[in-house]
Amino acid sequence: MAYTTIKKPSDYFNTNLYTGNNTNTAHTGIGFQPDLTWLKVRNASGGHYWFDAVRGANKDINSNDTTAEYTATQNLMSFDSDGYTVGTSNSVNTNNETMVGWNWKANGAGSANTVGSINSTVSVNTTSGFSIVSYTGTGANATVGHGLGVAPAMMIIKKRNSATGSNWMVYHKSISGTGDGHIWLDLTNAKSTDVNSWNNTAPTSSVFSIGTRTENNGSGDTFIAYCFADVQGFSKFGSYTGNGNADGTFVYTGFKPSLIIIKDTVNAGENWFIFDNKRPGYNFNANLLNPNSATTETTSGANGIDIISNGFKMRSTNNGTNRSGANFIYMAFASEPLVGDNPATAR
Repeated sequence: MAYTTIKKPSDYFNTNLYTGNNTNTAHTGIGFQPDLTWLKVRNASGGHYWFDAVRGANKDINSNDTTAEYTATQNLMSFDSDGYTVGTSNSVNTNNETMVGWNWKANGAGSANTVGSINSTVSVNTTSGFSIVSYTGTGANATVGHGLGVAPAMMIIKKRNSATGSNWMVYHKSISGTGDGHIWLDLTNAKSTDVNSWNNTAPTSSVFSIGTRTENNGSGDTFIAYCFADVQGFSKFGSYTGNGNADGTFVYTGFKPSLIIIKDTVNAGENWFIFDNKRPGYNFNANLLNPNSATTETTSGANGIDIISNGFKMRSTNNGTNRSGANFIYMAFASEPLVGDNPATAR
């Protein structure tokens, strides 16, 4: 399947900011009904809360720890036609605390997929190259249908039913393209090489392979997978090498990014870093959150970047995003394409 250029990226991904009020509140203006919403408090310490339409709006998982999925009826209460509604929970709606939400469009609660050796439930948006996949592990080498029609460039998988052996397992084409390695979203570890991660097999246009690791294929365990493909003008998953200079590495994406997530793959102890075009909304962009940590948003200037019309550029000597000679992976989503009906402009 060949994806066409998306003219309006905000129809498929959007970031929103809000201030908590401890009352049931509908947040609108997203531009679509989200199927994956990820919420984080900014001005205080608090977890990263992930909700999706396949598991159900009130089912929480947290990327900063290995906690099993749990039901919280006053966190995210519903996915709505132009956003979502949060309840009275202090996790996502503490009075006067500032919050950020990252939102993706898939295709609702999903449908049965029997392409792989393991049956799955898949909610897929083939235009934007994003699918949400639910399946049950077997403990033996297997395949799972993802519905994208092209091979995913990145996958994030979380065990749902147990906190044991439940780290957030990440496939990224730049470090595990042959299916022989992974990295953890909830940890600061460097990449790991393991043929059991993905059964030493790269994903195809119809399935991804899983080996015998408990984190993505424990026997009888339930899993959720978020699968992403490269889509011209909308999403890109790649790598770059840091230069340790404030006039740092430039990364070409072919669009002005709205969201960028970065991780050093070779040096243990480095966080994942999240940047977006709403926090603070201008360059130099140094408002930092970390998917693997509950810490407060920092604005110190360390690890900052510039978001420009065709990519992003490192503007710090800090090791977390620009260590000299280190390899970094990234995922990026567009605010505006470089060409077309809504061309990107410099900030």
